[in-house]
Amino acid sequence: MEDHNPISDDPKAPLLPVHDQIHRSQSFHSALKSILTPKNFYVVLGPLLCAIICVFVKIEGPVSSRNMLAVLAWVFAWWLTEAVPMPITSMAPLFLFPLFGIASADDVAHSYMDDVIALVLGSFILALAVEHYNIHRRLALNITILFCGDPLNPPLLLLGICATTAFVSMWMHNVSAAVMMMPVATGILHRFPVGLDQSVVSSKFCRAVVLGVTYSAAIGGMSTLTGTGVNLILVGMWKSYFPEEDPIRFSTWFLFGFPMALLIFLALWIILCCLYCSKSSGPALSAYLDKAHLKRELEMLGPMAFAEKMILAVFSILIVLWMTRSITDEIPGWGALFNGRAGDGTASVMMATLLFIIPNKKQQGEKLMDWNKCKKLPWNIVLLLGAGFAIADGVRTSGLAEILSEALDFLEQVPYLAIAPAVCLISSTITEFTSNNATTTLVIPLLIQIAKSMNVHPLLLVIPGAVGAQFAFLLPTGTPSNIVGFTTGHIEIKDMIKVGLPLKIAGIAVLTLLMPTLGTYVFGTNEPVQ
Repeated sequence: MEDHNPISDDPKAPLLPVHDQIHRSQSFHSALKSILTPKNFYVVLGPLLCAIICVFVKIEGPVSSRNMLAVLAWVFAWWLTEAVPMPITSMAPLFLFPLFGIASADDVAHSYMDDVIALVLGSFILALAVEHYNIHRRLALNITILFCGDPLNPPLLLLGICATTAFVSMWMHNVSAAVMMMPVATGILHRFPVGLDQSVVSSKFCRAVVLGVTYSAAIGGMSTLTGTGVNLILVGMWKSYFPEEDPIRFSTWFLFGFPMALLIFLALWIILCCLYCSKSSGPALSAYLDKAHLKRELEMLGPMAFAEKMILAVFSILIVLWMTRSITDEIPGWGALFNGRAGDGTASVMMATLLFIIPNKKQQGEKLMDWNKCKKLPWNIVLLLGAGFAIADGVRTSGLAEILSEALDFLEQVPYLAIAPAVCLISSTITEFTSNNATTTLVIPLLIQIAKSMNVHPLLLVIPGAVGAQFAFLLPTGTPSNIVGFTTGHIEIKDMIKVGLPLKIAGIAVLTLLMPTLGTYVFGTNEPVQ
């Protein structure tokens, strides 16, 4: 047999072929390059920060408080860098808390399924049903026709589109509302010419509509507990830190959240009208958009089917149940029939269950909803909420909350009217670079301790901090609903900054005005906390 690799007699010849060495060297470098990536560095960063805190940071208090700080560094490092998918990071407390002696496995797991989480699950199932049967589109077209005006009134039409989005966002997650309403809005805008043929007036109106839908989805969600995860995190943490206090119920939040959202919404509309959508633009736009076109789209949907009517009925009953579970001390609401054991989540899941029982009358044996339609349930939000509640419990039970409180004693002398806008501003700045929910999870435990140091009611700071975390108006990456608007191609970052900055200032001003006035009446912030 012929030897393909004969051994040379030259003593200087290498024992192994040179090209093999080059190949191995290249393989080593490519392997090293694939390991030393920013993504892998961020993965290591979390455990590294945790180890540094455990070894070098000395805290006067129980060891569990230092461990809790270390775990916080790990989890937030992964959240902020997204080194690991956010839903997976959200499950990290399930193994970190028991391993670091912060809480037992059962105690941590309880945070991931409580009445607030049940409220979210039931609401999302109902939102999926609304989306599946195109109810949102029918609603949007009806309201747009109502507001169109004859002759065309662009500011009024803009108000109708934005108000529809805000209303839809009140009853489902703001990202879902933006995803559902943006195609409706862009469907109207498709009537206008594009490219070089597009006039300045129509270009400005397109930008106004897209920005209006984007921000209305966020603003509408502020008015109810189910509209955004931030409000749910706030409610869950309040219940966790102050179990003896009255919980923040759906109806309680609505009494404060709706007027607040309404004022911010009006500010948004005024800003958009001033910058992009004057009343004089009507004649230029009327050539492309009229009531007849909208009515034809509505007629194409046909009359409301039995399934749509039943889903609207179920949704309406659920809203009534949310609003009447606990009304006043004199009129206790239906919750009193069950000795206070039933929560908003009870009503939410019960009504969602009906969707799997009521037939849709389209096919024999088919129900309004089945589990296949629920595959789009946003488990990432559910897990993130659970992580937020687990962290809130961990900060309190580990003793870290008391240590933070002692470190913030100097804030006792700061007047509330000065610190409340500052809290909202800081929170709304952080949220531009991180998710709204992650910002809320980070700032609420700190604000509770600051409030204790200042001897003021915690909600006077916690609510501005939590609502401020929803003012992610400047950058496309601030929140997923911003991305939904930005990817339409109608707006640029400069448009978001031009509208978002005055809107953020207006939001901070509204909160500063309402918290000491309406907030005191609704939440009883003039009474001491137990």
